[in-house]
Amino acid sequence: MTESQQEDGPRTPVKRGGGDPATRGRTTIADGVVEKIAGLAARDVVGVHAMGSGLARTLGAVRERVPGGGRAATASRGVKAEVGEVQTALDLEIVVDYGVAIADVARSVRENVIAAVERMTGLEVVEVNIAVSDVKLPDESDEEEEAEPRLQ
Repeated sequence: MTESQQEDGPRTPVKRGGGDPATRGRTTIADGVVEKIAGLAARDVVGVHAMGSGLARTLGAVRERVPGGGRAATASRGVKAEVGEVQTALDLEIVVDYGVAIADVARSVRENVIAAVERMTGLEVVEVNIAVSDVKLPDESDEEEEAEPRLQ
């Protein structure tokens, strides 16, 4: 009998590969993923009425009514991201509620977006540019509100 045939005890696992498992591959994050995270984080801020310009919101409302149009486009509306390997930069277009301090809302949006994107993606957010494209007045109706149903 050979020496290997005589061993009946527990075998030690053979270590395959080398190094930390985190270094054994590459993770890429699409621009759209960062845009959705940023869009949802921005909407969470009090004083943000909507995202995107009036035209983008109108087209988005139409798209939502089309089967398959879905909410995916709504989450990233008004957000543009440039994603690199370790950093990202964001441009947001928001509509604020009348009466809020725009500078305070912008600061809160920037803080919330940076925290959410960095926590969820691990990317460093190098800048968040915010353009306030409109103010929602109290007596204005929403373009996105549902119209009276045509059928009863």
